[in-house]
Order: sequence, then structure tokens, then C-alpha cells
Amino acid sequence: MATLSPIARAALASALALACASGNTEQQLGANADLSTAPRVTIDRPKPTFMLIERDKRVHGLKPFQELVDQAEPGSVLRPPPGTYAGPVTIDKPLTIEGGGKVVIDAGDKGTVMMLNASHSVIRGLRLTGSGDSHDTDDSCLDVRGHHNVIEDVVVDNCLFGIDLKQVEHSVVRGNRVRSKDFELGVRGDGLRLWYSNYNLIENNEIVDSRDMVAWYSHDNIFRGNLGRRSRYSIHFMFANDNIVENNRFYDNAVGVYFMYTERGAARNNVISHATGATGMGIGFKEASGTIIENNEIIYCGIGIGSDLSPFQPDSTIEVRGNRFAFNGIGLLFNSETGGNNMRDNVFEGNLTQVSYGGRSDNPTKNFWEGNYWDDYQGFDRNRDGIGDQKHELYSYADQIWIELPMARFFRSSPVLELLDFLERLAPFSAPDLILRDEKPRFAQPVREALS
Repeated sequence: MATLSPIARAALASALALACASGNTEQQLGANADLSTAPRVTIDRPKPTFMLIERDKRVHGLKPFQELVDQAEPGSVLRPPPGTYAGPVTIDKPLTIEGGGKVVIDAGDKGTVMMLNASHSVIRGLRLTGSGDSHDTDDSCLDVRGHHNVIEDVVVDNCLFGIDLKQVEHSVVRGNRVRSKDFELGVRGDGLRLWYSNYNLIENNEIVDSRDMVAWYSHDNIFRGNLGRRSRYSIHFMFANDNIVENNRFYDNAVGVYFMYTERGAARNNVISHATGATGMGIGFKEASGTIIENNEIIYCGIGIGSDLSPFQPDSTIEVRGNRFAFNGIGLLFNSETGGNNMRDNVFEGNLTQVSYGGRSDNPTKNFWEGNYWDDYQGFDRNRDGIGDQKHELYSYADQIWIELPMARFFRSSPVLELLDFLERLAPFSAPDLILRDEKPRFAQPVREALS
């Protein structure tokens, strides 16, 4: 047996000691482990210290809010007198801070405004403003690092990152209004970020003129009733499983909801509108599996749903049911055909292209279509059972030109291509590609209550 070096022997001894002290490490550190009481691993880059003279002159002469925090007893309620105070602020003990909408904390455009390191705390009714602009140190208005906290009715503006949760569990972020610094879209910070944060409720917040709302390596969170406008990703999931997105409204963002390397989760009862531009997409999938997309309004987007290598896991599916795809450039776009997508009871109306593939589909029957309403269905319902008498089949004719050459999509409605498409359907020059077959298409458009 090879002789271990002194460093290797020390590392092995430390690992064995840790295993003995923690008992069944596999059980404690498994996917379902409860880490809410575990010591927090420091993952932040050190926050630099700035002298008052380095901060904007508007905060010179203001009372430091840190003094009020230091004087408060752990577990007490702090109701500061109305006014504007100087940041930054660090909270290392359980505390409830009630601002009543009349308290402003301004860090003078340097560093992070407030850092909440404690658990079982409440931050309510404050305005946090004036963070720095460094991406290296994640300058933000509010860093949250403890568990079981409530962040409510906080106004966040003139900040690089808005509310930043890292390794946070069982917390509530509700009713806050977040706006980024007035930078170009790509160099703004995220309005709301979850990183390794699980079991949190993100509810009734407004994220406007920010970059993204992101959840990375964060599972079992609920995003409910939020409003997102004029940002890049309304919500971007990456390696984040079992998250629920419901009853949100996302307008004028580049992408509505994006599921990237995720498993399970659901998006339901959301309105996603005007996701336009070169990458405009209502809902996107990248190597995602097991997701449910249900009863959403996806309207006026470049692409309603864009899917790439999804579902990814073997024997998994993606369920798309009861949604309305209306007035989009492309209703559904499959960039990579893997099969396993089940489309039931959806409404397709007013889309320039209902369904498209990034290339030729080798076997369109790998996806399942049933009970959908198609505004271009050409058939009858003689027995009046609400189902078309013949199946609905969608073929690509001249569509193949802009499917294989996306730049040609700009000329989609030009007289030349319209004439070419007509001639192709009248007397095809080559055999058209079958895109989908719906065996039981709805004849009449279902009555829906508008979500928007």
C-alpha cells in the first residue's frame, strides 16, 4: 500500500472525524436533507469597507441606521422615526424593523445597503436605495442570508442587485417593488436572485426595469402573483427543481419563464405577453424534464414555447395543457425533437406559424396532440359533439424555407412567399413534411376567462 503524504493523512483524518461527528452523513447530506439549522458556509466575496467621504455627499450628515440596530434588543421591534438614514446596515440578531413606508436607508452609491445575516427576522416598510455598482461584490439593496425571514413592502431602487437570497430557506419575500440602476440591460443586476435557496415564497412583488429574476440550484420555491416588466428573463431557473410559477404577469420582457436543466415544476395561470425581439420567447425549455405548463395566456410573443432537448430524462414527459397561444410569431418551436411532449386542450389562434421544428422532424408522432383548438382547422362537426369529424394534420410547405433559413422569416407575409405557399399547397413541388396530427381537434373555440 502506498504511503500517504503528511497532507493527505491530515485530510483523511479530518474527513473521518467529520463523518464520526455527524453520524449518517449520507442521510444528513442527501437531496432531502434539512439544512435550515446547519451552519452557513460563507460564499460571499468579502464586502469592501467605504469611508463616508467615499460615499455620495447626499448621505453626509445623515444619522447612521446601524446605530439604531445596535441599540435594539434581540427579538425586539424597531420602529425608527420617519426620515432618511445612512447605510450600510448589518443585522446579526433576530429583529423586526417596521418602517411604515416612511423610512429610507441610503448607502450613497457604495457597497450593499443592508445585510440580513440573522434568522427569524422581519424587514417591512423600508425604502432601500443607493447601492454600489460592482458585480464582483454583488452590490445590492438587500442581502438575505438567514432562514425563516420575512421581507415585505420594501421599495428597492437605484441598486445594482435588488434582493439577493443565498442559502436561504423557509423565508417570505412579499409585496416588494424592485427597480435596478439605469444601466444597459446586460449590465444591470438581478432584481431578485435565489442561490441554493429552498422552500421560499416569492409573492406579489414588482420587478421592473431590472435584468433577471433567477433561481439557481434552488428547489421547492413558489413564485406567485408577481409582476415583471421590461427586463430580460422574468424568471430563469437553472438546476432548480420542483418550483411552482403561478398567477404571475410578465409583460415586455425578452423571455417569460425559462426552465434550464430542471426537473418537474409547473407554470400555471400566468400571463406572458410581448416577449419579442430576436430571442423573444414566452416559455423556454433547455434539457428540462417533467414540467407541467397549464392554463397560461401566451400572447404577442416571438415564440410561444421554445423547446430544446426537452424532455431530457428518459421516460419523462412535458405536459402542455389548457393554454392559449395567440398572435405569436410561432406558437410552439421544437429545436430538437426528442418526443415526450403531450399537448392537450390548448388553443392556437392568430399565430403566424402554429407549430414549427428547428429542422426536419424525423417522426412527428413522438409528440402527442389531442383536443386542441386550431383556428386554421378545415373540417366539420356534423354530429355536434364539439370534436372535428376529421383529424387535424399540419404540414410544412413553403414554411420549410424559413424553418431551415430563419432569416427568411422576415419575408413571411410578403406577396412572393404568400404566392409560393399557395402554389405549394395547390400542387406541391416536393412531398410536404408532416409536423403534427391531432386525432380529436376541437371544432369550436373553448370559452375562456381572460387572465390578463
